[in-house]
Amino acid sequence: MNARKVETGVRHVLVPEDKSGQRLDNFLVAQLAGVPRSLVYRLVRTGQVRVNGGRAKPMKKLRGGDEVRIPPVAVRPDDPPSVPDDLVRRIRSRILEQNEDFIVIDKPSGLAMHGGSGISLGLMNVVARIDEGWRPLHRLDRPTSGLVVLAARHQSLVRLQREMAGRRVEKRYLALMTGSLPEDAVTVDRPLKKIRDGSGQHRVIVDETGQSARTHFRVLERFPAHTYVEAEIETGRTHQIRAHAAALGHPLAGDERYNDQPAPDALKRLFLHAHFLRLAWPEERVFSSPLPVELGAVLDALRAPATTG
Repeated sequence: MNARKVETGVRHVLVPEDKSGQRLDNFLVAQLAGVPRSLVYRLVRTGQVRVNGGRAKPMKKLRGGDEVRIPPVAVRPDDPPSVPDDLVRRIRSRILEQNEDFIVIDKPSGLAMHGGSGISLGLMNVVARIDEGWRPLHRLDRPTSGLVVLAARHQSLVRLQREMAGRRVEKRYLALMTGSLPEDAVTVDRPLKKIRDGSGQHRVIVDETGQSARTHFRVLERFPAHTYVEAEIETGRTHQIRAHAAALGHPLAGDERYNDQPAPDALKRLFLHAHFLRLAWPEERVFSSPLPVELGAVLDALRAPATTG
């Protein structure tokens, strides 16, 4: 039987931009993994949880940059999943930067950020084998590859969250869109909302009642039935690039959730890769990740002249 773990010390957590609009109770459930909702509501009701220094109701909608005071709570953690040694070695080899403030990892496609909901383990389970103190600044979808930042300590996480909320973290992605984007540069500034579709699957759609979101698409190369682009996001909403591309009528190639058109023959995954990252704190640093070999092979196949029988 697992022993109870007591989180020591009050935490002050800044709400990231991609959580703007989330209810306080749901935000706390994610922050306090393993804590029953009944206890979460009691913490809020008794004033132990504060938002920007004041009391709040469980259903309060948070905004990016809000500071949430979270008291220490005793939790009973689940047994951690077994992490293969070769996966730990693989992730170690993909650490591009590690210092006293943050870590930059080149995440492979197919590895979720967190385990759960039918996923046996995620990146954070793997990095816990390396250092239990690392915490993610932002997230990448399971099928998306590329650069992700983890904070090395709580103070760094708070500062990096402020940088993210102030839009001083620049993130760019490489993507392959279905069809021909009409212009060489397109900006999508449309709010996004999470829904559950008829199959029970979570999706993100453009909806005026959703959260603000802005994505810039820039054409890098054109093909007869696809467009290779760089996408830069000003906000960090769930599935933002995927949902905005679908809203344009040019969903990403290989996107099983938002694209019902066939992918190029050589493509076996979502064509979305986080290739560029600029941090302004603690000093300006730029990180890059080359396009994965399997995605480069897709572009090579599209560039190859068609053969006739």
